[in-house]
Amino acid sequence: MAGNTFGNLFKVATFGESHGVAIGGVLDGCPAGIEIDLDAIQTELNRRKPGQSKIVTQRKEPDEVEFFSGIFEGKTTGTPIGFAIRNTNQKSHDYSHIKDSYRPSHADYVYDKKYGFRDYRGGGRSSARETASRVVAGAIAKQFLSNIKINAYVSQVGELKLNKNYTELNLADTELNPVRCPDQDMAAKMETYIKDIKKQGDTIGGVITCVLQNVPIGLGEPAFDKLHAELGKAMLSINAVKGFEYGSGFSGVAMKGSAHNDQFNTDGTTKTNFSGGIQGGISNGMDIYFNVAFKPVATIIQPYETIDKDGNMVKTQGKGRHDPCVVPRAVPIVEAMAALVLADYTLINNSIRE
Repeated sequence: MAGNTFGNLFKVATFGESHGVAIGGVLDGCPAGIEIDLDAIQTELNRRKPGQSKIVTQRKEPDEVEFFSGIFEGKTTGTPIGFAIRNTNQKSHDYSHIKDSYRPSHADYVYDKKYGFRDYRGGGRSSARETASRVVAGAIAKQFLSNIKINAYVSQVGELKLNKNYTELNLADTELNPVRCPDQDMAAKMETYIKDIKKQGDTIGGVITCVLQNVPIGLGEPAFDKLHAELGKAMLSINAVKGFEYGSGFSGVAMKGSAHNDQFNTDGTTKTNFSGGIQGGISNGMDIYFNVAFKPVATIIQPYETIDKDGNMVKTQGKGRHDPCVVPRAVPIVEAMAALVLADYTLINNSIRE
């Protein structure tokens, strides 16, 4: 199976399955001498872990990370950083009913057709549990990028949309509620809505907005390795993501060029930022901001029809522990993937200058 490594110079390879002994990864390319705050890494994992509130999956995992290499006396050594997170609360029997059938809109069918074999327990390798390893690597990347601020938050759940620009919000308030929306009134509405969806045995999608500040000028290349292209790839590699837009995004098509152009100030900054901090594929020093759309979770706790491995129509029902809405737990994953991209492109930029 290919596609388990992300990045060029600052790169992470992940391993493990949802119901296996452990998940983990190897982070390669992190420079030596970076001070590492292990508590900060665990805090990032705690933001992503299951069972943290009533509006997420109730699988109880401590998600405590163990490091095996690459860190000595609180600093990176420049060698590969190996780590693992043990699975402790698997309930594999919850998936025995889909051993020979495929859940609609899951990876089950295509996985089986591609490899001729699949781990049906929680989706195996295609499970979103794999993203915990990304959060560990991203937390290290954040510490490498200590001068850059990376903040994501939930801006939409279903039709409940926060119609405020990030500049109007206090992003420090994001962690004050389980939805991770910095507007407390909207957060309360979203939380009530998600709880109602959960009672129905259904799921709902949402949008996460991410803001990257203090990014230096010059990250990214003008052709295939555009910064926004790599950010898009990173976000679209996250489970359940269906869309990515940066800057003015799709709303920009309704604007005239005279209004959309970001006019310069004398210091090289711009009066507006419809470009989203990236021009010609290269960061321009302004804030980078983008939206990531997540679909409703495919597993619904309702009866449904599907097909089995022999092509017969069968009736079944979703079981197990699942998120009614993934976006609250996906906020740290979005931040982690953004950090990995910025760390990688920082090293690439440094190598070019050398």
